[in-house]
Amino acid sequence: MKYLSTRGHAARPEFCDILLGGLAPDGGLYLPESYPQISRAELDAWRSLSYVDLAFAILSKFITDIPAADLKAICDRTYTAEVYRFARPGDDAAEITPVHWLEAGKLGLLELSNGPTLAFKDMAMQLLGNLFEYVLERRGETINILGATSGDTGSAAEYAMRGKHAVRVFMLSPHGKMSAFQRAQMYSLQDENIHNIAVTGMFDDAQDIVKAVSNDAAFKAKYKIGAVNSINWARVAAQIVYYFKGYFAATRSNDEQVAFCVPSGNFGNICAGHIARQMGLPVTRLILATNENDVLDEFFRTGVYRPRKAAETHVTSSPSMDISKASNFERFVFDLVGRDPKRVAELWKAVDAGGAFDLSTSADFARIGEFAFVSGCSSHAGRVATIRKVFEQYGTMIDTHTADGVKVAWDCAGSVPEGVPVLVLETALPAKFAETIREALGREPERPAELEGIEKLPQRVELMAPDVAAVKRFIAERV
Repeated sequence: MKYLSTRGHAARPEFCDILLGGLAPDGGLYLPESYPQISRAELDAWRSLSYVDLAFAILSKFITDIPAADLKAICDRTYTAEVYRFARPGDDAAEITPVHWLEAGKLGLLELSNGPTLAFKDMAMQLLGNLFEYVLERRGETINILGATSGDTGSAAEYAMRGKHAVRVFMLSPHGKMSAFQRAQMYSLQDENIHNIAVTGMFDDAQDIVKAVSNDAAFKAKYKIGAVNSINWARVAAQIVYYFKGYFAATRSNDEQVAFCVPSGNFGNICAGHIARQMGLPVTRLILATNENDVLDEFFRTGVYRPRKAAETHVTSSPSMDISKASNFERFVFDLVGRDPKRVAELWKAVDAGGAFDLSTSADFARIGEFAFVSGCSSHAGRVATIRKVFEQYGTMIDTHTADGVKVAWDCAGSVPEGVPVLVLETALPAKFAETIREALGREPERPAELEGIEKLPQRVELMAPDVAAVKRFIAERV
């Protein structure tokens, strides 16, 4: 399997090369030259597989430069009931991503938050940590991971990489913009290979720094900079797996359809669903849910992609979606415009300069229906009301981001054909957002016993202005 850049760089690397590299040299994102097509026979055979065997079957389509036995061993080491152990009471943790039905056969939560940091990012990040370790050891290399987080990516990356041989992590986060639990998960880690930097700005400021450093070819090469943000193709590939697993759990045969509703900030999670559908998974709707930062919802409604500046980005009670520049959106637009890299480069030239683009009158946007997307947005009042309703009606406690998904799934119910089940992708456990849970329900969220008191642990973090040069100096002094 060869990979190409959304902006047309001539090289066609294989998986292990792009695993360590992050962005393409031209600033684009990597995608397979073509999406593997899944036959009906393969779908039938995959339906009965365990999560780990399904992961191996799907990842084998995208990773052809790691021997099959080694890739299987990596999957076996990653997807275990011991790692993904925080399933809801009554749900089977051994399933890794069980479906928790709110209305049997109609509306369910695809549990993706059973990993060590209680967020869906663990589903891909645990695999990424093991892939990094394998490839670096095979090549005798080291890597310095630079990432940005709006809440959950940082802790998932750090828990996946802590103690890993030949790996250092430098994680940027927006100062004071995450929940107390999210900050504690990251900043309380004392591992020598983990470095946290709190940036006095928004997530987009942190993400811009990561892109600027990644686009400095000389610095990137000298200091061996890699990426774990969702710009890294391996994370998207790993996320494809649970769309197939969710589909099999929600249907009885491969003649049926399913709809997925996905809380979306950086577009990585729902991008994996888009690719699963392009591979042949019977998905009738991909419902994109945003919070008050509704840049993506605006695009799917109007054809205008207009990223906001940091000052225009809302600080909300679903902070992992407080994003106004969706990095992975470029991957979808690449498919939307017929995989024309010159067109994508032209569109993102405007975006990278702080502008926008408008496809509303283009033939490309006229094809948007072919990709099955619908969208909607939520607000603080909406998510509080949804948390309360789900708890009162179904006895299930959900986090703020999942609440955005449930609300938008309800709002968009008319777009889903009668009888088709809707799975909302759970993005985190409620324990990570205690402040809003208390507001909605007047009680504390449940949390695993081993994470009690995490907010009181000593924290280690550097406070820094959103300054690319300062971040480069910080990295250089520690490698």
